[in-house]
Amino acid sequence: MSARTKARKRALDVLFASELRNESPVEALERAIADGEGPTNAYTATLVRGVVQHQERIDELLSTYSQGWTLTRMPAVDRNVLRLGVFEVLYADDVPDAVAVTEAMALVSELSTDESPAFVNGVLGNIARDKATL
Repeated sequence: MSARTKARKRALDVLFASELRNESPVEALERAIADGEGPTNAYTATLVRGVVQHQERIDELLSTYSQGWTLTRMPAVDRNVLRLGVFEVLYADDVPDAVAVTEAMALVSELSTDESPAFVNGVLGNIARDKATL
């Protein structure tokens, strides 16, 4: 498993746990770092902070592109993986769109429902397709 794949998994852990605890993901990240449980890869912090910084726009796009699904109706894992994927597609210039989509699909394949990979692929694929106009 590559270092960035591990960083994505750890970022998902932070986003997911912070949502369950009803706390800021950045606070959860900083607490984990202070407690010595934080990410060893700086890309984890980049992902968490990036999602938080752009969350309003990311969630707006997810609401638009996830036809028939509201954010609150989505499984929490899918919602947070999609947030990470949209961040990488739109704001991480060093990550090819295909890699962002493939990595997101791998995360939900491992951690979510059987239908999740196709859903995530469709949403992120359409966002990546329309990226130039967003």
